[in-house]
Amino acid sequence: MTASMRKILITLVGGLLAFMGLVFVLVPGPAFLFLPVGLAILSLEYPLAKKWLKKCQRWMRKGAAQTDRMLGKLKRRS
Repeated sequence: MTASMRKILITLVGGLLAFMGLVFVLVPGPAFLFLPVGLAILSLEYPLAKKWLKKCQRWMRKGAAQTDRMLGKLKRRS
């Protein structure tokens, strides 16, 4: 596989998955799966995608920590 074909394939697959993740942010769906996977694939060729992947990972880590705190409060109440 040539380098240009590889870049095109990475762009198409990663772009499609990232786009689906963005759509699922607006409508109910598994955005937390599609968006990071799409960005991870795109980051193989594009440094800007790597930057956004890091941001996405930080947001997901914060969200998981907030969810853990909320669930801990709910467990203590019951």
